[in-house]
Amino acid sequence: MATASPFGTEFFEFFRDLEENNERDWFLANKPRYQSEVLEPAYDFVNQVADRLPEISPHFVAVPSLVRGSVFRIYRDTRFAHDKTPYKTFQGIRFPHEMAKDVHAPGFYLHLEPGGVFVGAGAWHPDGKALKAFRSAIVEDPDGWQAVREDPGFMAHFQLEGDALKRAPKGFDPEAPWIEDLRRKDFIGVCRLPESDALADGFVERFVDLCRLGSPLVRFLCDAVSAPF
Repeated sequence: MATASPFGTEFFEFFRDLEENNERDWFLANKPRYQSEVLEPAYDFVNQVADRLPEISPHFVAVPSLVRGSVFRIYRDTRFAHDKTPYKTFQGIRFPHEMAKDVHAPGFYLHLEPGGVFVGAGAWHPDGKALKAFRSAIVEDPDGWQAVREDPGFMAHFQLEGDALKRAPKGFDPEAPWIEDLRRKDFIGVCRLPESDALADGFVERFVDLCRLGSPLVRFLCDAVSAPF
């Protein structure tokens, strides 16, 4: 039997209201809403996913916390940004590899924003060392990379997205097979969903199933940086 989604309509309504009132005084006045309508469901979701992640791999972490945990903080870093609004108008939830030191390592991700829900699998903005390892793995194991790119489950649900170089990266042949992928700066598969899916019964199970379908990419990236899967 499908479990009820931890998220209700009030979850997205909070972020719609925040988008129209993105200022400190409004947020402080509505912080009890943030706690009950956003954080508590997010923690519930993480706990439920934690019970199911080992079905995919025992090496990914689910921690229901804002501090070094799976739930991203709502505060924006505005130090170098033109946009000085103080709060994010979405909730991010990550399930990183146990060996990860930051958010750039291979892992799974859920993005919850009014009108913009998606599941991510892979590595977003990896550091230079990891990025070189991913590219080298494609060159050294083109058949393995092709198997990822042609995996039926992955292809049916995910698209590779993110930033890319205009030219071949330094040290890589511009005529190499998969050159378009070698130019990638992000190795992230994205599966976009309607907002209603996040509210539907069985969403936790759906998310875990999508992580399983995205796992060929995550496994390839983990192998590239010698992280167990």
